[in-house]
Amino acid sequence: MTAPVLEIRNLHKRFGQVEVLKGIDLTMQMGDVVSLIGSSGSGKTTLLRCVNLLEDYEEGMVAVAGEQIGYTERNGRRVRLREREIARQRAMTGMAFQHFNLFPHMSAIRNVMLGLVKTRKMAKDEAYATAESWLERVGMADRKDHYPGQLSGGQQQRVAIARAIAMNPQLMLFDEVTSALDPELVSEVLAVIKGLVADGMTMLLVTHEMQFAHDVSNKVVFMQDGRIGEEGPPDQLFYNPKSERLAAFLKSSKF
Repeated sequence: MTAPVLEIRNLHKRFGQVEVLKGIDLTMQMGDVVSLIGSSGSGKTTLLRCVNLLEDYEEGMVAVAGEQIGYTERNGRRVRLREREIARQRAMTGMAFQHFNLFPHMSAIRNVMLGLVKTRKMAKDEAYATAESWLERVGMADRKDHYPGQLSGGQQQRVAIARAIAMNPQLMLFDEVTSALDPELVSEVLAVIKGLVADGMTMLLVTHEMQFAHDVSNKVVFMQDGRIGEEGPPDQLFYNPKSERLAAFLKSSKF
């Protein structure tokens, strides 16, 4: 039996004295699309960032494709891996953020090529062809030579998604990728993600777009106060919430 694409067990994360994640358990299989929903401050983004060790965590375990991320066990103690090893592990996941983080001095295609050449050690002509095909996939082939400053927010986000996916990650992480966009640009980015869902990509999303979460996910996780309040199929959570907290959240989200 193949290992889950993502396995999180008893994850705890603190910022100083404040415990932000209070024992999270989550498992994802290949092809799963899981949306994290919940109020601001409930721990959604922190959980996402712990998956690829952009945030360190104090207790628990995160594994991608059966490989524990960031740590190993020696003589019953948790020991942090070397940075080179952690960098290799990070390449197993792709991440798109609220803000696009493109290099402003590089064209769209050079932004996508960079990781392929530096991390994947691809030859430049192969990296160019790979980057070009992914830019075409997200509808940005005709803007491949444009610089970020010449692109709209939605176009920049599509380039950022192409850059992450071109690395062929086992798991894609999306952190509120539409929240910094003007409303008229949101649909073009969501359409790209829906296309990736149709392709069978495994993804974990933090989103405030409730209808989108309902439509693309096979599982929805409602987080509250650093814990999982409810989880299950979208119809169950959105149309038959078990807790007053989730019902109130959905009402405030105008679902």
